Amino acid sequence: MDDQNKNDTADDDVGVTEAGEVAVEAGESAEPARRAVPPGTGSGRAPEGQGRGVTGAGDERRAASLRRQAGAALAVLGAVLVGVVAFTTPWRALPAAAPAVTPDPARDFTAAQVARSQAFDAATSLPSYLSLGIGLVFAGLLVATPLGAKLLGWVRGPWWVRVLLGVFAITAIEEALRWPLGIWFETVLRDYGLSTQDWVGWTGDRLKGIGINAALLAVMVLAIVALARRIRRWWIPAAVGAFALTVGASFVYPVVFEPVFNDFHAMPAGPLRTNLMAMADRDGVPVEDVLVADASRRTTALNAYVSGFGATRRIVVYDTLLKAPQPEVELVVAHELGHAKNRDVLYGTLVGAMAAALGAILLFLGFPLLRRRTGIASITDPRAVGVLIGLMTLATFLSGPLQNVLSRAIEARADVHALDLTRDPVTFVAMQKRLASTNISDLSPDAVEYVLYASHPTTPQRIALARSWAALNGVPGP
Repeated sequence: MDDQNKNDTADDDVGVTEAGEVAVEAGESAEPARRAVPPGTGSGRAPEGQGRGVTGAGDERRAASLRRQAGAALAVLGAVLVGVVAFTTPWRALPAAAPAVTPDPARDFTAAQVARSQAFDAATSLPSYLSLGIGLVFAGLLVATPLGAKLLGWVRGPWWVRVLLGVFAITAIEEALRWPLGIWFETVLRDYGLSTQDWVGWTGDRLKGIGINAALLAVMVLAIVALARRIRRWWIPAAVGAFALTVGASFVYPVVFEPVFNDFHAMPAGPLRTNLMAMADRDGVPVEDVLVADASRRTTALNAYVSGFGATRRIVVYDTLLKAPQPEVELVVAHELGHAKNRDVLYGTLVGAMAAALGAILLFLGFPLLRRRTGIASITDPRAVGVLIGLMTLATFLSGPLQNVLSRAIEARADVHALDLTRDPVTFVAMQKRLASTNISDLSPDAVEYVLYASHPTTPQRIALARSWAALNGVPGP
């Protein structure tokens, strides 16, 4: 129950003709390769950055045909994605008959609490926006200039080694630029009592996160370049692979990646565990266990979440949350049971997987438009790593606001589920106030922050929803 808070024009490696012959080896000029190609098979240069192919009018027709096919697939998949999102997202958490309640921070929080929230937001906004800006500017330079080609021009070795080294080099440069801002942000968290880590622990966690992200990024980029070097319609297996990787990563995340950052143990036997398991049974949600994460070694914030699906689904609460009154902990878990019952993790994974597949097709169509600006003639060139990373960064940023819209709707539905299950809006509001004051949530984010960062409704919005639910159901409200 999270509370809201990246100049050469020829392919330096291998171009392949339709006859399957090697046209350009690393370090060789294109001209000898042209003479080695049999008549009628073309120059051996990959046209339009689309992997293997030949030049000439026939090739232009083939390339145009490939673009039309990819465009048609893009349109179909895009329509399916829009339809799924439009018709399955819970746009209205409560029935239309529910009375409207206006969110009002001043109604539930003291002036001192509101002021502290505003001060914390002001202290964290600058390093956050600067870090975001560095990432976007770096990505823009990689996409719109020859920067990536120049940065990676020194890398030597087999093409796949150059791709991997390129991913790690680009990642290292960007993270080095953002590292001081991470220190700044961590210092603010310590000043406000939210961080309990020492600098060794903070550095270790940050490096582990960077390493995991870089490894996943390397797999994606390596797969794209490998497919483009071997298959003309590489967007097809790339889209399938992007879909499968997204689903697979979400499935294994709880058992592979989460233990890298936290230790987990079963909630100890006692009244709380008994009540939680009984509530899950009453809700019709099979839960083998509720896990406790040792979050207190890192933060004082309160949180709980559900992750994974199928055999890897788990409900996790922070050990810091166990200090709250038992009814409030039960309400938090009731919210997470709502996610589990509605299969929100699986739903989000499938939507994300379709978006990833869509991105692979867009990459096929869009990359040729960047060749002249970037100095990269083909996506098969290992120096294209920078362009690919830049495009992925920009795509992630541009899709973020839409993801937040969907997430807020799903979180509101889970809040209603918790209210339906417990029928206790008074405790729900008390729990929301505790989360907001402990985590120093932004009680009234400005429009930009709300669009960019708010994956959950604000605390005043969630409290207003509880009051509306109480009035609708004839239950005494807070």
